Amino acid sequence: MTAAGVPTALGTSPAAAQPALAQPAPAQPAPALLAEGPVFNDPLGTDTQKYAIRERILQLTASAVPGSSIKVAIYHVWDQPVIDALIAAHQRGVRVQILLDSTNKSDPKGTPAYNQLLAALGSNAAAGSFVRLCPTGKSCLGDPQFGASIMHNKFFLFSQVEGASNVVVQTTSNMTPGAFTRFNNDALVLPDNPTLHTAYSNYFRDLLAANWQAWRYRTVGTDPYKAYYFPRTGTTNSTDTIDAILNNVQCTYQDANGVTQRTKVRVGIFKITRKVIADKLTTLQKAGCTVDVVYAEADSARSQNGTPGTWDALHATGGPSVRCYNDPRNPNDPSKPLSTPYIIHSKYLLVDGMYFGARDKLTFTGSHNYTGPSLRENDETLVKIDDDSVHDAYAAGFTRIKTAAYPGTSDGTDLCMGVKPLPQDPETT
Repeated sequence: MTAAGVPTALGTSPAAAQPALAQPAPAQPAPALLAEGPVFNDPLGTDTQKYAIRERILQLTASAVPGSSIKVAIYHVWDQPVIDALIAAHQRGVRVQILLDSTNKSDPKGTPAYNQLLAALGSNAAAGSFVRLCPTGKSCLGDPQFGASIMHNKFFLFSQVEGASNVVVQTTSNMTPGAFTRFNNDALVLPDNPTLHTAYSNYFRDLLAANWQAWRYRTVGTDPYKAYYFPRTGTTNSTDTIDAILNNVQCTYQDANGVTQRTKVRVGIFKITRKVIADKLTTLQKAGCTVDVVYAEADSARSQNGTPGTWDALHATGGPSVRCYNDPRNPNDPSKPLSTPYIIHSKYLLVDGMYFGARDKLTFTGSHNYTGPSLRENDETLVKIDDDSVHDAYAAGFTRIKTAAYPGTSDGTDLCMGVKPLPQDPETT
């Protein structure tokens, strides 16, 4: 277990005045830019808070040195400042390599983002810079026999920026306007991490190859980090990664003074429809854990013609504390509900207590929703961080989300129960 330096504030690089010099020294990034740890946005906050994740991506992109590489695998990108920054990096000699889901070719707003990237970078994967799409209607690595799937990853890899190398940014956020202004997201910044940078780069290579027949689910990492790369084939709970993680949780234990303590499990998740996970969270609460869940959408007997779903499992007698964050209230016109609500869009699991036989604080985050397609069909990544300060930063973020969540515990709504489901990654309309 390590203690990384998590920033206490989401700062931006200050434009400090410099004296005129004949040979000015290279600009150095602000310390917060390269600090290891999470960044959270807040759609209900100031513009700085709303765009905190985008600002960190823009800063890192601007600090990428000529001759280095930026690799991006992301479901949706049509935010113009991000597009401009990636093109500018290419123009100053950075190898910019981008892989997108096929829906970016005809994104819902009709913006020219993909065409701009294509015109600037080309699509030749053998070139230094390029933008590529996964096959139409499917992920790059999912077996087509399972039907439609998506390339749902959300990561940025920087080989060299000013002041650091091998930087991995794993986020839950797409680079779209709604991802910043309506959806609560997080991004984990890991600088100077050659093990994970190489592992992610190898996965990026496999995504580009799109050889789904040869693909095999894998995990890579050394303490305190571990990455899980999807899709994962299988038909039983024994091959459900999140279920396996929860199986390692021990709910009660004795502290150094012999006092019985309860393990805390916190879940902040956009969509949860894998019933085995909801059942396990309820089982853990009944076994003595303190389980707290904030979600945006579940499935339910109401959404499944009478068949109980995850909503019903989470609301079982003796189950966890549950709040829904799927808020269609329109602050500008209360008479007209938002078509795309304010939601939690993160996908993290926090464990504070006994895990795999040891007292620990763990964070699991990434693009992976707790749905069937996220496990079996989509291209997704999950990363584990065994670090007290990272966990505590996420726990503080969870408390903010829990407080803001609406309708909260009054979650018998069509939106929360999946009767009116949101798209896999909704966008403002």
